[in-house]
Amino acid sequence: MIMASLQARKGRLRQRYEDQLRLVAGCIPYKFEKNDENKNCKMEKKVLVLMISTPNRDDLVFPKGGWEDDETVSEAACREALEEAGVRGLLDENPLGEWEFRSKSRMNSCNSKEGGCRGYMFALEVTEELESWPEQANYKRIWVSNNHFLWRKHSNLVGMIG
Repeated sequence: MIMASLQARKGRLRQRYEDQLRLVAGCIPYKFEKNDENKNCKMEKKVLVLMISTPNRDDLVFPKGGWEDDETVSEAACREALEEAGVRGLLDENPLGEWEFRSKSRMNSCNSKEGGCRGYMFALEVTEELESWPEQANYKRIWVSNNHFLWRKHSNLVGMIG
């Protein structure tokens, strides 16, 4: 998908809803980095995954946002990657998955449908990182390796045990 404008879309006028759920699309941006630390002197590729910081919170997330009525779900995922993370790439148009969740701003709502979302995630092989992007003031890019995920998984298990 080629974006002509580098301005972020604002508001929810064109937002898609289905069964009272806001439809959102996002992606897991990744790239390969050659790793020459292998003892066998073979060049191996290490996968790096791009996450973004979130405004007003301390967690990292993947780029995602509202799927609008003038675009396909894969176009929405690419647009969100560009707006929030400043990356373009090759999108695998087969979704990695679909899930339902409640937005973090509505987590404490008593209304079971309020803030409900249905999300679609895709893999995006990053081919271009922009020096500036529409929501750069709100989001910072952080490339993490699979070792980071393994450490996080282990630390979460230790936290549950201890």
